[in-house]
Parts: sequence; C-alpha cells; structure tokens
Amino acid sequence: MRILPVEAAGTPLSESNAEQPPLIRRAEAVAFALVALLLICVVAVLYVAKGFFLPVVAAFIVGTMLSPAAGFLERHRIPRAVSAVLIVSAVCAGVTFIVGLISSPLMEWSTHLPELGARLRDKLHVFDRPLVLWQELQNMLGVSESLPAAPFQLPKFDWVQPTVEFLSPTFTEFLLFFATLVLFIASWRDLRRTLIMNFAEHDARLRTLRILNEIEGQLGGYLLMVTAINLGVGAATGIICALTGMPNPAGLGALAATLNFFPIIGPVAMFVTLTVVGVISFSTLSAGLIAPLAFVGLTFLEGHFVTPTIIGRRLELNALAVFMALAFWTWLWGPMGGFLSSPLLIVALILKEHLFPVHSPQLPPD
Repeated sequence: MRILPVEAAGTPLSESNAEQPPLIRRAEAVAFALVALLLICVVAVLYVAKGFFLPVVAAFIVGTMLSPAAGFLERHRIPRAVSAVLIVSAVCAGVTFIVGLISSPLMEWSTHLPELGARLRDKLHVFDRPLVLWQELQNMLGVSESLPAAPFQLPKFDWVQPTVEFLSPTFTEFLLFFATLVLFIASWRDLRRTLIMNFAEHDARLRTLRILNEIEGQLGGYLLMVTAINLGVGAATGIICALTGMPNPAGLGALAATLNFFPIIGPVAMFVTLTVVGVISFSTLSAGLIAPLAFVGLTFLEGHFVTPTIIGRRLELNALAVFMALAFWTWLWGPMGGFLSSPLLIVALILKEHLFPVHSPQLPPD
C-alpha cells in the first residue's frame, strides 16, 4: 500500500485568482446602477416640476415647524383648524412687515438709480490707478497686448430683470403654498395617525412614531432658535447702521435678518449691500466701509460662537454637508431651496439615524 504524504497543518493554501470572489458582484453593480438612475430621475422630476413640488415641500417643512405652535393652541381649547388659520395669518403679517421695511428704501433708491450709479462710479475712481498698474504688469509679463488705460466702469444692469424673475415666485405657487400650509397644519394629527397605522408590526409603528416626533421637535426647535438668532442679527445690524450714520437702518436691519436665513450666501449678500450703500452714502471710502466691517465682525461672532453654542448642542451639522446641501437645493429650487436646505438636511439625518442605527454594521474606525 502506498502512503501519501500528509501536508502540515500550517501550510498556506495556494493563491489562485479563480478561487477568489470578485470584489463587486454583478448583482451589487446592477443594484447600484438602478439606485443611481432612480436618483437621477427623482432630481429631474423635482427640477422640471418645480412649480408644484417646491410649494408643496415648503408647506410640509414649514407646517412641521409650526405644528408645535398649533398643538399649544389646541391644548388651550382652540380648534386645530382655527389654530392653523391664526398661525398662518401671524406668519403672513410678520413677513409683510419685514417686506415693507425692505421694500420702502428699495423703491426710493430705484427712483434715483442713475444718480446713485454716477455717485458710485465717482467713488470707485480710486481703483483706476491699481487697475492701470495691473495692466502694466500684464504687459511686462507678456500676458496681454497693450491696451489703452480705461477708467473703472460699472457693469451694465442687464442682470436686474433676470434676477427679479428668479427671486419672484408666481402667484400660483404662493396660493398653492399657503393653501397646503393651512391644510397641513390643520390635519397634521390625522396624518400622523395614518402614517403610523399603515404599518402592521408594533416595532415599525413605534419607529415611525419616534421618527415623526423627532422631526417635529427638531424642526420646531430649529425654526424657533434660528428665528431668534436672525432677529438678533437684524437688530444688531440696524444699531450698527444707526451708529455709523447709514441711511434707513431699520430697512437694512430687516434685510440682514431675512438674508441670514440663507446660510453662507445671505451674510455675503448683506456685506455687499452694506458696502454699496456705504460707499454711495458717505463722502470717503473709509467712512463707507465702517458698517460693512462691523457687520463682518458681527457675523463672525454669530457664526463661530452664538449659533454653534445654541444649535450645536441639539444638532450636529457638518459644515461641508450644510454647504453642499445649500448649493444643491439652491441650484434646484432657487432661494427658497436654499432656505429649505438645512431643514431637509435635518430630516435626512434623522431618517438615517433611525433607519440605519448605530448598532448596525459600521465601518471600522480610523
């Protein structure tokens, strides 16, 4: 009888490419492709049907934010439908008041636009010499051909009409938003019950209840805190404008409070507005830059200390995620999409925490 040699227990198996499983299986690749196509289709539908989805989604988000106020009034024996009408009327009155503060100086300045443009052009002649030096430097380096020195010129105002059309929603969108908002607040309790009872299992119902409660609580707290912070920024901006002698400090303060609802973009737009108004209103460039520089200091304190201290304890929002959400929703739905970017990000994070809990399989730490 022939005895075969026995391999040692620690002998490694021979490596063979045929025996190793593929890194990405065909089913996983197909699933990934289908999910990617689904996301592209959803984004395309949201972009094309903006006139319908934007007011409806905005009404759902704002209605969820205002639902705690409706519940408070309902606990004081005010019917839910009446509470919805009262809350929406109060919000409309506040928005109308702020729009009135902002629109009055805009209408006044629009009547003197040629004069203001000439004054701004005269103030910006200080940049003629730096532009000439820059042009001479380019000529020395051979970057461009020598061109006759030209004074600083203001850009044409061809962007005004497209900007107004971009910022102004249609009357139909306004009507759809307010009608959906009132009906959503009035029927939110029934909608919650319907969503919960759609699931047959007790665990699924409990999870849905927790998700809805956390979304309502987080969005309501977010709206309350952000509104208080922005009103404080607006009041501080108005005080700065009054102390520095800027025209119409109340309107500028209201504009600062409104623009501060739009992260990153709003403060930058307010700084540009204060710079233009200051340069036009004062005789010297240094005097016109006092209010904008003070506003930069105010927004630095608000963005690095006040808001992280108040909101950071409740919500941990990554700065890159906030910026990418702002850029995406602003591109998709314009300024109103920028306003909804942070609430939608909060909703997405809440869904992620409940649908993919921490005890589920996670990547290893670094």
